[in-house]
Amino acid sequence: MPFDSRPRETKRRQRKPLDAAKLDELALAYVARFATSARKLEQYLVRKLRERGWEGREEGEPEPDVGALVARYVERGYVDDEVYARAKAGDLLRRGYGGRRVRQALGQAGIAEEIGEKFAPGERAAREAALHLARRRRFGPFGAETPERDVREKQIAAMLRAGHSFESARELVEAPSEQAAREWVREAGDAQDS
Repeated sequence: MPFDSRPRETKRRQRKPLDAAKLDELALAYVARFATSARKLEQYLVRKLRERGWEGREEGEPEPDVGALVARYVERGYVDDEVYARAKAGDLLRRGYGGRRVRQALGQAGIAEEIGEKFAPGERAAREAALHLARRRRFGPFGAETPERDVREKQIAAMLRAGHSFESARELVEAPSEQAAREWVREAGDAQDS
């Protein structure tokens, strides 16, 4: 039998439109699987409705109130923006991202500004995150040798993209030693204590 090199046409299985029970089931499965904010859950449900349609449309039923469904999940405690913000901010800081990136990620997730500011890093936490990034990426004193000017500029740019301030990036990349970099982080703790 000769080989047919033509691409096969794959038929996309047409999924049934959603009804109220299926929409609720999708929401519950989503919050069970992912840490999420109220806004992210709402965006997910709206996207699913757009992709699959609403079963009651033919009968003239109005589309479901997704906002009310999300509010019910918030009321039951399945979705908590403060818990999400705390976890997301902590995760980003542990990975070496700075305060600007933390606030940006929380804003994109629909976290209210006052909640986002509550979990934005203080000076000490921001410096620790910068130190972690510099150590992990071998920037400044953590590299094998003292970098040339163009390499230092690239390292500073990478730290800026990660959400750190220019002053923090420059301080770490131009630190004379690993000990001096760690001391710079400790200074932030001393300044907050006084």
